[in-house]
Amino acid sequence: MPRNPIVLIHGYSDDAGAFEEWQRILEGRGYEVAMLHACTYRSLTNEVTIKDIAEGFDRALRIQAGLSEDEPFDAIVHSTGMLVIRAWLTAYEGRRERLKHLVGLAPATFGSPLAHKGRSWLGALFKGNRHLGPDFMEAGDKVLDGLELASRFTWDLAHQDLLGDETFYGPTRRTPYVFIFCGNAGYGGLQQLVDREPGSDGVVRWATCPLNTRKIILDLTRDPEREGSDQRIEIAEWKNTDIPLMPIDGKNHGTILSEPGDVLPELVDGALQVSSAAAFTQWIDEATERTRKSREKMDEWQQFVVRAVDERGDPVPDYNIQLFRRTGSSDGGIHEFDVDVHTYRGDSSLRCFHVRLADLDYKRMSNLWVRVIASSGSQLVGYHGFGSEKSVVAPSGSDGKWDAALDISSLVDDTGIKFFYPFTTTLIELRLNREPLPLTGKNEVCWF
Repeated sequence: MPRNPIVLIHGYSDDAGAFEEWQRILEGRGYEVAMLHACTYRSLTNEVTIKDIAEGFDRALRIQAGLSEDEPFDAIVHSTGMLVIRAWLTAYEGRRERLKHLVGLAPATFGSPLAHKGRSWLGALFKGNRHLGPDFMEAGDKVLDGLELASRFTWDLAHQDLLGDETFYGPTRRTPYVFIFCGNAGYGGLQQLVDREPGSDGVVRWATCPLNTRKIILDLTRDPEREGSDQRIEIAEWKNTDIPLMPIDGKNHGTILSEPGDVLPELVDGALQVSSAAAFTQWIDEATERTRKSREKMDEWQQFVVRAVDERGDPVPDYNIQLFRRTGSSDGGIHEFDVDVHTYRGDSSLRCFHVRLADLDYKRMSNLWVRVIASSGSQLVGYHGFGSEKSVVAPSGSDGKWDAALDISSLVDDTGIKFFYPFTTTLIELRLNREPLPLTGKNEVCWF
């Protein structure tokens, strides 16, 4: 099979030199030096966005790498490099057929829990731009914003390629064949004290690496007593193929690049030779077996990204979401769900939940409920959703607080999409009504 040129895209705060060991490995496996193109992009400049980098990448492909606008190529990306190539893929039509193989090494598909730390002064000190010039000591605020957990950038990007109308990552040659790897170990020594993150390789979470994403819509604007109430719980269509995570034993976010060992290069080399749906399936089966023992050493984790909006699509910034089970007349809260929560700084309607599934005993759940508490912070307007356990009519002098419970047990039964699924990121869109108060009689916002 003729080999394609390979583009190598590094992660945040790195440069082309990060792929030095991989270039040596690929050359040893028969790839000509002229076929390997390791790019460098600016990630430590505060005004540059990931979309800017994707545009610069496209121009550099043509002018410096010498690849024409329709020439096929493969890509091996590390960490933030996955967001760069996905932003490039979704910018214009026709690029999916051009990119033939996409290999993700510890990809930051949904960001990193360390990103918001990098925006602090300490982050600028240890990760900032150290080259004298106008950008000296900048940490790349806009890139880090896109990398932050539950960022608006990764939410919107997922709706373009993972949840859009067309297939971006399928099992045929019409779209790139995708292969995802991540180390099953974190950092050791002093760095562990700074970057300690369970369920991760020290920088990216295992659950966030794969492209296997689902979206659940909980629409409390629909009255359960009226026609169409069955759509209160919707599962967004997903048109991509299953691309499981392949864990590499003993590797962390850094050593997966600098010391990949023997197994990973063999798997990557085989991945780059895949040219049909049958060969893709065969590679997944073989790679799953070769990495089985590595996976057995890992706890099962899942990430949830929740966004609350009103019926106009505007964000609901002040809310709380809880999961619970019902046994007879009592409720049992699932406290493990909200142990590790991050609120996106740029929009508090976006929240990220990281859950160790073994703590939930999720395989034996017979029912599941979600409770929502929302507040407008005003006596004039409030949030409202059908299914409230309390009166939806806000009393005089209230601050617009409202709570409701919704039965989502259909998501834990033996059919359909599962609410809990290891090594995935699940997007949850919560929809509420925003109404002038009180809800009956004369309202306090407009009257005659």
